[in-house]
Formats: sequence, C-alpha cells, structure tokens
Amino acid sequence: MDQLLQSVTIRINDKLYVKDPESSELGKRIVTESIAMIVDIGFESFTFRKLGIKIGSNESSVYRYFENKHKLLLYLTSWYWGWLEYQLVFATNSIADPSERLKRAIQVVTRTIEEDSAFSHINEILLNKIVINEYSKSYLTKEVDAENKDGYFVIYKRLVNRISAMIKAVNNEYEYPLSLASTVLEGSLHQHFLKDHFTSLTDCRENVDPTEYFIQLVFNTLTLDNNG
Repeated sequence: MDQLLQSVTIRINDKLYVKDPESSELGKRIVTESIAMIVDIGFESFTFRKLGIKIGSNESSVYRYFENKHKLLLYLTSWYWGWLEYQLVFATNSIADPSERLKRAIQVVTRTIEEDSAFSHINEILLNKIVINEYSKSYLTKEVDAENKDGYFVIYKRLVNRISAMIKAVNNEYEYPLSLASTVLEGSLHQHFLKDHFTSLTDCRENVDPTEYFIQLVFNTLTLDNNG
C-alpha cells in the first residue's frame, strides 16, 4: 500500500487557499510549520504573524497562500480526511466479505494514527492531534451553511458516505446508516480526546483502544437490528 500511496495526491477544494501550498517549497513549509505550531500553542493562540516568524518570512507571505487561519484550518482538516479516505479505500478494496470490510474500515478510521512516509512534509500524527482537538472549530461557525454549500466539507461527507454504504452492505434493513457512520467518525475523535484528557469519562485506556469499542458498538447495533 505504501508504494501505491507514493503517487497519491490529496485534492483539496481550491476555494480554501489563495495559492496551492503544494505548488512550492514555501507553501509546503507553511503547512508543515503551521501543524507543529497549532499542536504546540493551540489554534486560538496561533497567528500568521507568529507563523511568519517561525518560517523566517514575512506575515504577508503566508497570506499569499491562505486568506485567514480559519481557511488554513479547513485546509488541514480536509487534507486529513482525504488522507484517511485513501487509507480506507486501499485497506478495504480487496476484502469481499461485507462484515470483514466494515470491520477493517472501522479499524482504519478509529485507530491511533502512525506517520505516513508517503507525505514527507506532513506529520499525520500531529495532524491527527489537531483534528481531535480543533476540528469542531472548523464548522461550529455562523458561516457553516455557506461553506458547506461551497463544498468545504465534501471530503468528510464522502468518507461518511463510504462507511454508510459498508454498513448497508452488512445490514440493508438498518434504518440509520449515515447516523451510525458519522457517529463512528465523530465519536472516535471524542473518545481519543477523553482518553487523553478526561480518563474518568471513558473506558478507553492504554490497553483498550477506541477501535475495540466502535467495532463492538457497530456490530452489536446491526446484529440487534437484524434480530429485530
């Protein structure tokens, strides 16, 4: 799979950037350093001025790539969901059995992330931390409906639909496949957050991964519905 991913390009809605950061070394460095800085100081404290100092460039050079830090966050989270979608497609493509395919999909989208050497300028482990801690800030805004209309969340929605289709393949009678699929994605982020910060609110620990919980949740739900 690693060799196949070497030729993969994560395509992001071009409305999220002024200039494609993948088109230059400076753009790639802006992405690399913004990820590290947001993880280090948090999205609220992150500014283009601070990023400019970090990369040894003018603040204006960052604005040549991104209109504002909200668009940058949308770009980073969109890239993450696109990367995760490729992981899911490659991991499940050759699995014929619907239950095994769904189980593998759940493993991919809920597991602890490991760094992918196919994308040298993006640290997926750090980016995953941003998605866990900051993703809700990308859509809990007054502009969310307009941004949704402009396709800013299309990759995330496509990923939910892929998982929903796998759920229906296991139990076509289940009435809430989209709700269950989005619960797996959003719930996984929440469980990883609780595991890191509020351990008294989750059963997930170092020896109990959120993946185990979501596999049990999904398949128990689908089995109960089948037994109806």
